[in-house]
Amino acid sequence: MHRTSLIVAVAALLTFVRPQIEPVAGEAEQVLATFLQLFGFKTRPRSRRDLGDVPVPSSMLQLYKRQLRFTSEYSDSTHFVRRDTRNANTVRSFVHSEISDDVFNEPFRFVYRFNLTDFPVSENPTAAELRIYRRKLSTFRFPRQQIDVYDIVNRKPGDDDPILRLLDTRTVDVRENGWESFDVLPSVARWRRDATQNNGILVKVSKNRSREPPSEEHVRLTWKNDNDTYYSPVLLVFTDDGRPGAGSSRIRRNTQRRIRNRKIRRDICRRHSLYVDFADVGWNDWIVAPPGYHAFFCRGECSFPLAEHMNATNHAIVQTLVNSVKPSALPRSCCIPTELTPISMLYVDEYDKVVLKNYDKMVVEGCGCR
Repeated sequence: MHRTSLIVAVAALLTFVRPQIEPVAGEAEQVLATFLQLFGFKTRPRSRRDLGDVPVPSSMLQLYKRQLRFTSEYSDSTHFVRRDTRNANTVRSFVHSEISDDVFNEPFRFVYRFNLTDFPVSENPTAAELRIYRRKLSTFRFPRQQIDVYDIVNRKPGDDDPILRLLDTRTVDVRENGWESFDVLPSVARWRRDATQNNGILVKVSKNRSREPPSEEHVRLTWKNDNDTYYSPVLLVFTDDGRPGAGSSRIRRNTQRRIRNRKIRRDICRRHSLYVDFADVGWNDWIVAPPGYHAFFCRGECSFPLAEHMNATNHAIVQTLVNSVKPSALPRSCCIPTELTPISMLYVDEYDKVVLKNYDKMVVEGCGCR
C-alpha cells in the first residue's frame, strides 16, 4: 500500500480540490494545527525529557494492545474494554513516590503517594485502579496471599494511629504472575475535591489464614532497582475528556460487506490510501504509539447507475437518477465516508505523564454515495 505522509497528502488533497490554484503558503501548517485540535491540544505537548527517557509502564502498553484488539472487533466504540470504565475515552498513568514512614515501616506494608496536581480539571474520572505486579514463585509453602489496599483518610503529624478505609482486597495465588488491579476511585475522587487530603494509599500483604510472613518475591512493594520501573506499581485513572461524539454502541464489523470486486474502475467512488506518519511531521518525540495510522479518504464519481458496493442511500439513488436525466437540475450525489472507526494513541504529555486516549471516527473503513 502506498504510504503518503501527512504533508504530501495535504498538498495532494489541496491540488485535487483546487487543481488550477497553487496551495497557499501556510496551509499545511494550518492542517497540522487542526490535527492538534482534533487530538485535544492547543499546542503540541513538549515533554521535559526525551521520549526514550520517560518510562512507559508495562500496564499502559498492555492496555494499549488490548484496546487495539478491541477496536478491531468493534467499529463504533471509543470506550475501553472494561465495563466499569463507563464512558471513559482517556487513561492517565501516575507513577508512585515511595514514602518512608515509621508507622508503616514493615516489610509487607507500604505507602504510595501519587501526585495528581497536574490532573486536568476539565476531565471527570469514571474509574481508577492501582495496579501491582505479581511474580510467579517456583517454591512456596502456602500458595495463597492476601493483598489489602487502604485509603489513609486522616493522618496528623506524629499520629501513630491514622484513620484507614479499606478500598479493595484480593486473595492471590503465588503460582501465577501478572498485574493485579484494585479499585481506588473513592480515593482519587476525594483527592480531586481536596488535594490536602492526599495522604497516600497503604498496601498490605499477608499470608491467607497463616501467621507466617508472606514471600517478598511474589508481591514486591518496593522498587529500588531502576530496572524494575517497567513493572512498578502504577495508578491508572480513566476519564471522560468531554470531547463530543464518543460512540457508545458496539457494532461488530462485517468484513464480508466490504468491496469484494477489486477490479473496479478507478474513477468511481471508492476508498484511497492516506497514511499519517507522525515522524514526518516531527511528532514522534511525544507520541509513543502508534508511529502513524492509515486514515484513508474517499474520492470518485457517483454516476448512474450506482453499483451495490457504493453503499448509496435511496435519496442518493434518486438524486443520481435525476442528474443523469437533467444534469442542470441538481448535482450528483457525493462520495463520502460511510463507516469510520477510532484509533488509540499512547503519548507523553507536558508533565511527563503517559496518557492513553481514544479518538473517534479517525479511520475511513467504507465509502459511499450520499
